[in-house]
Amino acid sequence: MKRDELVRYLDELLESGRFRDYCPNGLQVEGVRDVRRIVAGVTASQALIDAAIERGADTLLVHHGWFWRGEDGRVTGFRKARMQSLLKHDINLVAYHLPLDGHPELGNNAQLAKCCGWSIEGRFGEQDLGCHGRVSAPCILSDLVRSISTQLRRQPLAIGDDSRRIERIAWCSGGAQGYFEEAVALGVDAYLSGEISEHSVHLARESGVAFIAAGHHATERFGVRALASHLAEHLGLECEFVDIDNPV
Repeated sequence: MKRDELVRYLDELLESGRFRDYCPNGLQVEGVRDVRRIVAGVTASQALIDAAIERGADTLLVHHGWFWRGEDGRVTGFRKARMQSLLKHDINLVAYHLPLDGHPELGNNAQLAKCCGWSIEGRFGEQDLGCHGRVSAPCILSDLVRSISTQLRRQPLAIGDDSRRIERIAWCSGGAQGYFEEAVALGVDAYLSGEISEHSVHLARESGVAFIAAGHHATERFGVRALASHLAEHLGLECEFVDIDNPV
């Protein structure tokens, strides 16, 4: 498949044009024109680039790409090393950030709900990125945390009463701790995101709404993995998801 055809397909599928983002979505670094083998992962780190090179990939598909707003734009140090690796091997770098959080089927939040067995009843937060709904069956917080730990293969940090009954939950993957107050206003019993801020601990204690910090990386593995599977199934491309361990 031609690279530009793939990017157009992804742009349309993920509706990238409707999102106000902190980085460019789509093709970030140009490589070969013909795409045959894709390696997908969460972040375009040197370790993931090396994995793509080892597997003979011509395209790297990620959630966290490069060229973030406010970041130093000089190509030096680790930035030079990363880019040099891609350019030397003529590998395309394709990245989708908020579009891959918000997609109703393949997005991180939709896939997180699918993994945990939660129903989606509505959206909230900036650009409707967050979701709210219900857990599969009412439970107490400690049991919910145990289930999340099993599904995400990571022990979450939970702030709240372990015996609190949980029925309604809101969530937004990654660094969406800033949506906690809005989630509290929805009347949910718990809110899950990847990270937690200092002030969120106090809000959890004072509101009674539990905050579950389940890991930025851990909550954002699902979207790009689902997208890679979609491309393999619908476009016949060879796609492999490579999970580079990240404890955060």
